[in-house]
Amino acid sequence: MALPPRVPRPAHDGSAPVRVLTVAGSDSGGGAGIQADLKTMLALGAHGMSVITAVTAQNSLGVQGAWELPAEAVRTQFRSVADDIGVQAVKTGMLATAELVETVAALLADVTAPVVVDPVGVSKHGDPLLAAEALDAVRTKLLPAATVATPNLDEVTQLTGVRVESEDDQRRAAGAVLGHGPRWALIKGGHLPGGDAVDLLTDGTEEHWLRAPRQDNRHTHGTGCTLAAAIATYLAGGYEVPEAVTAAKDYVTGAIAAGFPLGAGIGPVDHGWLSEGTGWSEGTG
Repeated sequence: MALPPRVPRPAHDGSAPVRVLTVAGSDSGGGAGIQADLKTMLALGAHGMSVITAVTAQNSLGVQGAWELPAEAVRTQFRSVADDIGVQAVKTGMLATAELVETVAALLADVTAPVVVDPVGVSKHGDPLLAAEALDAVRTKLLPAATVATPNLDEVTQLTGVRVESEDDQRRAAGAVLGHGPRWALIKGGHLPGGDAVDLLTDGTEEHWLRAPRQDNRHTHGTGCTLAAAIATYLAGGYEVPEAVTAAKDYVTGAIAAGFPLGAGIGPVDHGWLSEGTGWSEGTG
């Protein structure tokens, strides 16, 4: 596995690092959601900012409760950050309700920066994180705003009806997702059988098959959030989509390999795995 690069940081001249905004739910256990996104952005060299859409009570065993914020609170957080600080990429995660999906989609219409949409539908433990009536808003309002959409196999089925059981199915799924308007679709194949975890990235013309050895580690909480946040960070750093996704997959593969037990259930990936004397390289974009 290649060591992922770090996005270029400024010299010590008072200028700011790249700025990435996550619009997602809070994970009180710290392994996914807003917490995972901010850890990823920091690990890869960016300044992370957040718009919290929902508060969850969750731990290594599952989600015990979830409370979405009012649309006005989400809208005001977003405008507060975007209008003053500015954003160079946006990542969306848990949006919970149709009203919040539509609110965020309207906010993204004014953003010229790249947008990574992780259409979060269920948690790692199978707990629903998106109301069924919000699926149409995701299809018609949110996905058209995406530079890259990153559904897992369950989310592909939720959004398109396509069931993915093979790499050929991944191609069909990508076509179905692209039909809803994102520029690129990343169909994550981590739950498919086989020795490698195989993802398909395509814009309908180019295809990039990304393969990595499957890690023998059950502690994978936060994988999807971490991957999408890493893609957004690399896009903010000036990488083109295929390069950003490839570097993000390298980062998350290492984070999965280093995932650790926490509590009585499934532990998180290790967002800080690169900090242990790896000879980390500076990226150039």
